[in-house]
Amino acid sequence: METDALFSLGEPAGAPSAPAGPGGVDGFTTVEPDSPLPVRMRPASLDELVGQDHLLAPGAPLRQLVGGGAPMSVILWGPPGSGKTTIAHLVAQATDRRFVAMSALSAGVKDVRAVIETARRQRRSGGPQTVLFIDEVHRFSKTQQDSLLAAVEDRTVTLLAATTENPYFSVISPLLSRCVLLTLQPLDDDAVRGLLRRAVADERGLGGRLVLDPAAEDHLVRLAAGDVRKALTALEAAAASATALAADRIDLATAEQAVDVAAVRYDRDGDAHYDVVSAFIKSMRGSDVDAALHWLARMLVAGEDARFVARRLVIFASEDVGMADPSALSVATAAAHAVEYVGLPEAQLNLAQAVIHLATAPKSNSATTAIGAAMADVRAGRGGSVPRALRDAHYAGARGLGHGTGYRYPHDDQRGVVTQQYVPDDLVGTDYYQPSQHGAERSVATRLPLLRRIVRGLPAPARAESAAPEAPGTRPEPEVVRSGTVPAGVGVVGDGRPVGPGAGAAEQGGRDAAGEGQQ
Repeated sequence: METDALFSLGEPAGAPSAPAGPGGVDGFTTVEPDSPLPVRMRPASLDELVGQDHLLAPGAPLRQLVGGGAPMSVILWGPPGSGKTTIAHLVAQATDRRFVAMSALSAGVKDVRAVIETARRQRRSGGPQTVLFIDEVHRFSKTQQDSLLAAVEDRTVTLLAATTENPYFSVISPLLSRCVLLTLQPLDDDAVRGLLRRAVADERGLGGRLVLDPAAEDHLVRLAAGDVRKALTALEAAAASATALAADRIDLATAEQAVDVAAVRYDRDGDAHYDVVSAFIKSMRGSDVDAALHWLARMLVAGEDARFVARRLVIFASEDVGMADPSALSVATAAAHAVEYVGLPEAQLNLAQAVIHLATAPKSNSATTAIGAAMADVRAGRGGSVPRALRDAHYAGARGLGHGTGYRYPHDDQRGVVTQQYVPDDLVGTDYYQPSQHGAERSVATRLPLLRRIVRGLPAPARAESAAPEAPGTRPEPEVVRSGTVPAGVGVVGDGRPVGPGAGAAEQGGRDAAGEGQQ
């Protein structure tokens, strides 16, 4: 069970002991001199808590819960080290209530039902109210959470549950609706710094036997990232190292050696996982390559499956880069293959290269919006029968049904494009794909109107009045330039002339346009 802690910056209080009285505590042990430093420094009263001012106002649910003023069930949601278990200990100190603590990691439905049955018998006999504390409640299955509903509903037990995961995803709705949700925040650096200094001076902590250098203190505060338990655990390890070296102070070198690698706050199966992945994707979408590399490193250091990261890159390449840089999909797919072929740690180089390419590439979500619009039409029931000319004509009797009749083979036309209906009747004229003007997609945006005009058999747009009149027959009808006569990245206008970056090169021997697709 975790030993979260919130601490006071005021005068130190005596070490809390197991409460006496008719209630009693089942599941928590008393604080011993050799208990971990975070446990020894746990506050003895609600007034000693720091860092959760939004929950400490007079009459607030947290004060009512700890003071026993109202038998309300509560779910405590917050990151590690923010004080969830500390609050449970304070509730346990109420002498008029029986307190039972269990962890969802080891308890099952049988254990929960046994507590509820005992609480029900005591309630009928006029015994003390029962407070049931369940740590890591998100680890309970739906069935296990269901077993709590009736007892919480009729207040046979007062539930106090703690979770590091978003309860809207990890706790069933019926149980969530029966509880008050209290959200705890990580402590800021100033609070963590003050608590470290208290632990150095307090007799329950180091008792002033060692001096914590400012540089070492900064390192521990930075390492904690708002997790008080992590800060005090690191301080205890550094103090042990200094004592072993017969030193009278904890310097930066000692602190760094005692805590070699920071434990990254990242649960592969938890809420933080989705937050980090979301930040990773949004950083690439926003073209912040440095932020994207940070989130990549965060996932890799925390042990995230590199294949998961690679899959996200492959999706992103089409979802957010798309036609603005068609090579992005090849890069992402190659990185995914490298992860399978090479594996970590070397594959981190391949992932980093792909992330840099995707983050700095021009962006277009035209493929995403196009397929989304098309699927929306299909789900809405739009789209009739396959046009007769497009139906399969390879099986016996197909021709007799008229399948394939009237089909025009595009390669028989010198332009490679013919007028022909390819969509069902009720979708004629529908435009799903809307190209952007970013990167390589600029040339697609130039070609697409001409392609649609030819395919749909639409007339050419009227020429501007300022254009000089031309004799009939002196210029060909609008057409797509035959494949191979215009270099990549160069579009065509209605009269077949190349336009856009590199058009001059096209008219001087077809040299490719340098730099097209870059942005």
